[in-house]
Amino acid sequence: MKSVLTFAHPPQAVLVVCTQRIGDVLLATPLVRSIKRQWPLAEIDVIVYQGTEGVLENNPDIREIICVPRRAGWYTRLADAARIWRRYDLACATIGSSRCRFYAWAGGRKRIGLIEPHLAKRASRFLLHRTALDDHQSTHTVTSNLGLTKLIGISPYAEVVAPGLGGDPERRAQFETRLASFRASQERPLVVLHPYPMYRYKQWRLEGWVSTIAWLRNQGFAVALTGGPAAAEIEYARRVAEDAGEPVLNLVGQLSLGETAELIRRAKLFIGPDTGVTHIAAACGTPTLALFGPSNPIRWGPWPSDWPHGSEPWQAKGSLRRGNVFLLQGEGACVPCRLEGCDRHLDSESKCLTGISVERVTEAAAQLLDMPSAKPTAEPFAIVRPMTRHS
Repeated sequence: MKSVLTFAHPPQAVLVVCTQRIGDVLLATPLVRSIKRQWPLAEIDVIVYQGTEGVLENNPDIREIICVPRRAGWYTRLADAARIWRRYDLACATIGSSRCRFYAWAGGRKRIGLIEPHLAKRASRFLLHRTALDDHQSTHTVTSNLGLTKLIGISPYAEVVAPGLGGDPERRAQFETRLASFRASQERPLVVLHPYPMYRYKQWRLEGWVSTIAWLRNQGFAVALTGGPAAAEIEYARRVAEDAGEPVLNLVGQLSLGETAELIRRAKLFIGPDTGVTHIAAACGTPTLALFGPSNPIRWGPWPSDWPHGSEPWQAKGSLRRGNVFLLQGEGACVPCRLEGCDRHLDSESKCLTGISVERVTEAAAQLLDMPSAKPTAEPFAIVRPMTRHS
């Protein structure tokens, strides 16, 4: 076994590379926070794909976000590498891909990274000084990322850092005005719904969202919708709001991820599918209901706020509550298949997910809202909370 990577002096500049999707980038923030706590004077930069940087908005641990194109030829990659060449005392690759390792190799004088088991010897021989195996089946992404802390002898902190609104007075005033006008008209506590994931195979069904809105209104809540700027997402939210036939604050396509997080922090409940914003909601500490189908909860279940390192929050099968997160899983012997829907492509339906009844969703929501009128459920939901926070 290789020894821990050591430094003659505490690193002054650290690079964290996470060239993947929004959720992956967010779940790398516990590693960033662990490094910052160990070396408070270190300046930490992060390399991400263009379009994912919003999830790091106003992250207090990060100096600079370096965005690279998702699809780039070797000339562009070499140019990117030249700009960061050996600028950092330490570089960390949080994704087991050749591109992620390449940027870590280019930027860091010392380099560590996650590696796929079948690539361990070949990939680490020339690019990385120390590696940790990345188990996709039985280890949460947060736990995998924090496995890198062992390679440099620092304490792991399992704290997912959600984006923030920041201190820009004009921007904050605009946000407050928009929200205040709706809240004044409703005079009800707020629930946030995020109905549209990036891929259809993670999607519930439109009529389910409409019925859930009706239930929430009957329970005395106002409802806001969040989502990104894609045309399909905006159209889907318009249909949800229109079919609900009741006042709904439709903010889809209008908020940054920092503003979305601020909205969620003020809500009594968040409901969403297996998507990056659901991970943000969990990190905000807001009671979060996550609708899961074919995805592996062990790997991708939202990490509950204040959940301790060293304890995996989720199991492969079954609906569970962990801290502030309720993971409601679709039913079926095939669940979770870990595949992209029933037809094995991104635009496929996942029947285990679309088959989740409104009754199951509202029963779980009632439990998260601590409503005494919640009906007993046919399926026993286990409620598990961490006893202590530890590293």
